[in-house]
Amino acid sequence: MPFRQHFLSLTVLYGICFNCVYAAVYGPVISANFPDPAILVTLNVTYAYATNSGNINIQVATSYDNGTTWTLLDGVDALPDVGPWATVNLTWAPDVIDRGDGTFVMYYAAESPSQMTHRVGAATSTNPVGPYTPQTQPIACQTAGGGAIDPAGFQDVDGQRYIVYKVDGNNLGGEMMEADALTPTGDPVQILDRGPQDGPLIEAPVLILHNGTYVLTFSSNCYNTDLYDISYATAPSVFGPYMKASSPFLVTGDDGLTGPGEVTPTPDGTFMVFHATVNFNPLTGCMYTATISWNGTAMNV
Repeated sequence: MPFRQHFLSLTVLYGICFNCVYAAVYGPVISANFPDPAILVTLNVTYAYATNSGNINIQVATSYDNGTTWTLLDGVDALPDVGPWATVNLTWAPDVIDRGDGTFVMYYAAESPSQMTHRVGAATSTNPVGPYTPQTQPIACQTAGGGAIDPAGFQDVDGQRYIVYKVDGNNLGGEMMEADALTPTGDPVQILDRGPQDGPLIEAPVLILHNGTYVLTFSSNCYNTDLYDISYATAPSVFGPYMKASSPFLVTGDDGLTGPGEVTPTPDGTFMVFHATVNFNPLTGCMYTATISWNGTAMNV
């Protein structure tokens, strides 16, 4: 397990003190295939969710020590019913938010057999582990752009909710959401386009607010190659314009990683989960964690 010696003395996250000593990058913390991970921090338990594996539509793991050690809940499917519009076992890149009223909302991507495109769905549960009950229709389609995938929720300081996602035509989009976090309002907005440095694709957006700056993390290049990376862009407003960092945040070779990608930082920008490739045949992405440090708007591990 590679370590870069960088220590975090005290971080307060949702009222939980991360007062243990961490290496900046640690893992794999889950040795099974657990790609596209998302993180949810609650008062006593930290949860991670991942793309389908085997007959499990959405995988779940738990940590009772603030993200240091993790247990994959073997056989537990957070989303046993993917909804009437979606295909079973073709579900990807979940994200879960706490709506603050005792309800947890899961966003996920799945294939629509009627349209043969990816779409974004939403489901709710009163238990972070699930089972989540899906909405009967997808919440983001982007049919003209080839579909939508890789959703993530965001709530601004004024309480306004948003969802961001990848448009399969290879740009990143977003929409405002009603207070229920389930109902889109207004028109979809393109927030970041693919550039030459991104290779053939750009995907996996996650939005946070750090010290008044909107930070959009994402991945570039192909997920099944060692060119896959983690990058970010910053903006003064939620829908941009975003300026990409001069270089990726994590690439192959950093901390012994191969093809790092699909990062989800915690809302306060101090901790993150992501996957890196440990085997190309069969393709296996294991979950890693990292602490994040900042120099102004520049992210570091």
